[in-house]
Amino acid sequence: MTNPLANPPATHSMAHSTTAHSTALGYRQSGVDIDAGHALVERIKPHVKKTHRPGVLQGLGGFGALFELPTDKFQQPVLVSGADGVGTKLKLASQLNHHSTIGIDLVAMCVNDIIVCGAEPLYFLDYFATSKLNLEQAEEVIKGIAYGCELAGCALTGGETAEMPGMYGDGDYDLAGFAVGIVEKNKMLNPQNVADGDILIGLASSGVHSNGFSLIRKILEHQGTDLNEMLEGRKIGSILLEPTRIYVKSILKLIQCVPVTAISHITGGGLLENIPRVLPPHLGAKISRQAWKLPAIFSWLQQGGKVAEMEMLRTFNCGIGMVVSVNRRDVDRALESLVQSAENPLVLGEVTTAGRGQVMITD
Repeated sequence: MTNPLANPPATHSMAHSTTAHSTALGYRQSGVDIDAGHALVERIKPHVKKTHRPGVLQGLGGFGALFELPTDKFQQPVLVSGADGVGTKLKLASQLNHHSTIGIDLVAMCVNDIIVCGAEPLYFLDYFATSKLNLEQAEEVIKGIAYGCELAGCALTGGETAEMPGMYGDGDYDLAGFAVGIVEKNKMLNPQNVADGDILIGLASSGVHSNGFSLIRKILEHQGTDLNEMLEGRKIGSILLEPTRIYVKSILKLIQCVPVTAISHITGGGLLENIPRVLPPHLGAKISRQAWKLPAIFSWLQQGGKVAEMEMLRTFNCGIGMVVSVNRRDVDRALESLVQSAENPLVLGEVTTAGRGQVMITD
């Protein structure tokens, strides 16, 4: 991390003046342990080292992360950046005391966003804030972040660890992530690339990913669900904490294989709101609900919360984590490339002039 603690105390050379207080106060007495922050940096260095890639100019410890752009490979490089968190999925991780995969979610939510422009992620920074630093917990989280960076092929170049007593409850923490990628200007994906009749290919999600957890937690509370309850041979809690799939390497390979016209990351807003974001205003999308089977966890949530079908489709990914648009003639090659990358792709529907700016769901 570039700075082990947020809001570090100012240093003074003056001698302490005499006061009426009998106990000397310091930062540790206020609830902030600077030594723990330094210890965390040392613990995470081996994990961070695994994410190193060409371009990284400095290790942890500086005030800023330095990265040299690969301008020898680009004529007109464009930087693409993204920031995100993992929402109230953090509450579930804390409830189950399982922190090793939530960092993967953090990286995924950022790098999956910037890949929709066709950008290759270069580096990542994180922000970890808590009431009192628990070294084991923090190391687990950041180890997960580092592993997510490995999956995305980007470097973890730094971040911030903040102890803020009084801001969070005991054991609680919050996460934010920041990713920067690069793409050739004339190869950027944008809505103008999309044409009527393009085919929409869905890439399977690994589960609920990191969206809709406020509703999920409400359903769990309403039903009084035991997170150790089994669903298709797995505990409900484990299924819900399954980390968000990182699609970066599969998508980068696909872009090299076929001329992709658009990519949509299915996050908050689901299929209904995210697909139109990558379409020009005069086009919409038609998707067959029979094209894929709703994974068991979504059926369980829908039944438990009596959630309407359209509400499911605008809240959750419903089993589709990414949607790719390609010309009809390129469908077979696109599907083959995605299968070779260990994805589970399927044809969802097509781009259409009907329903401008909307997604129409057909039976």
